[in-house]
Amino acid sequence: SNLLLIFLYQVQAHDLVICEKLSNVIVDQSLKDQIFSREAGRICYTIVQAEAKQTNGNVFRRNLLNRLQQEFKAREETRKRSTQEWVCLVSFICNIFDYLKVNNMPMMALVHPVYDCLFRLAQSDALKNEEEVDCLVLQLHRIGDQLEKMNLQLMDELFNLLRDGFLLQEDLSSMGHLLLLEILEFRAGGWTLSETAQKYYYSEVTD
Repeated sequence: SNLLLIFLYQVQAHDLVICEKLSNVIVDQSLKDQIFSREAGRICYTIVQAEAKQTNGNVFRRNLLNRLQQEFKAREETRKRSTQEWVCLVSFICNIFDYLKVNNMPMMALVHPVYDCLFRLAQSDALKNEEEVDCLVLQLHRIGDQLEKMNLQLMDELFNLLRDGFLLQEDLSSMGHLLLLEILEFRAGGWTLSETAQKYYYSEVTD
């Protein structure tokens, strides 16, 4: 299906309606499918590159960002409606941040929305939910280093929340505790884990 989307875009890159429809299809699918949401950034990058090469335009990217803005504004309603859809949305936004660059730099317009999503996942009610904690940790593994370079102060504030949650929140699950401890150690180690730590955490998760 990914190849079909790319083929469809390359055939009709000049059609503004197709650009809008294609961006909507990708976002809609990302909100339904967690695996797709983690790969959608790569697909969008391929389409953006194809458009720039063929038409020197950015219609697809503009439509994609407009749709993302709409979904971002409705994020709390999405979370209340469906945790799965909410974590898919976060994963998708972070994936787009990871893949779509301007002059080889992450898009500044996405920095604060990404941080806002991660701060929401770091609130006490979200830390009770393993699915949300897992999503938070996964995104920080993927783009934490990039985000920190864009805004160190916000990253420090986010990790203060995570540290407080780990130390003070009594109703965390054992897996939630483990995931938070791992990400705290991951950042403390310069966004990497020692071989010993990696074996420890991954064996605990497997067990």
